[in-house]
Amino acid sequence: MVKNIFKGATAVLITAGAGMGVDSGLPDFRGTQGFWKAYPPVAKLGLSFSDMANPIWFLKRPRLAWAFYGHRLNLYRETIPHDGFELLLREIENKPGGYFVSTSNVDGQFQKAGFDEKRIVEVHGSIHHLQCSQPCCEKIWEAGAEKVEVDPERFEALGTLPVCRVCGALARPNILMFGDWSWISDRSSDQEEKLEEWLEMVKSKGSRLVVVEIGAGLSVPTVRFKSESVVRNYNASLIRINPRDFQVPPGQYSIAAGALEGIKKIL
Repeated sequence: MVKNIFKGATAVLITAGAGMGVDSGLPDFRGTQGFWKAYPPVAKLGLSFSDMANPIWFLKRPRLAWAFYGHRLNLYRETIPHDGFELLLREIENKPGGYFVSTSNVDGQFQKAGFDEKRIVEVHGSIHHLQCSQPCCEKIWEAGAEKVEVDPERFEALGTLPVCRVCGALARPNILMFGDWSWISDRSSDQEEKLEEWLEMVKSKGSRLVVVEIGAGLSVPTVRFKSESVVRNYNASLIRINPRDFQVPPGQYSIAAGALEGIKKIL
């Protein structure tokens, strides 16, 4: 049944959370223990993921802040997207109504796997883009060749830290953090506008829209809310792939599996 729903779609929206990257070897931050397993030095400080993912550290302890985000930047640059990305792209890139991706992930893995960057919404921003930590202006720029070396024992960033291209103050990733009033949302807002335009086009053409949600849990339900909102407002079908939080609204479909296994099942 799920295969037929997916095959019969003429337009596909992929919504993805952190679970999408687990099969690529990216750490699962589910719960404090999962986060501390990925970052043992932070466990010694007694900081949770939400504690660490806070812009205050760029002011209080900038080398600790950039150790955390610098390590993640290096990790995401080195990570190869798992086969599920390619399998999925191959199936949806020639759909008559096209496709779009909306993800809470900041890792850039969809772009790395070959998805059209003009068809991706990064709702929480991207670690591959920077902004001023103050911020002095609304400028957002690509991290490009910016490198951050991290001392794994002391968990501190070494050498010169990234700086704002306008005022020279400390730079930070263009990512929405917890308790964050300094995030510049312009890039993500522009992406969201393009998604809404596409959804209206899909609706006007009477396309059979399917939302394939992958690895989006309940702890930060942004992606799940988006999936269900699109299903309600655009008469779409939902296929939710999740090993734990796989419950769906009445009339929708779920697969209790990880990302790669679930993608293979719908294909």
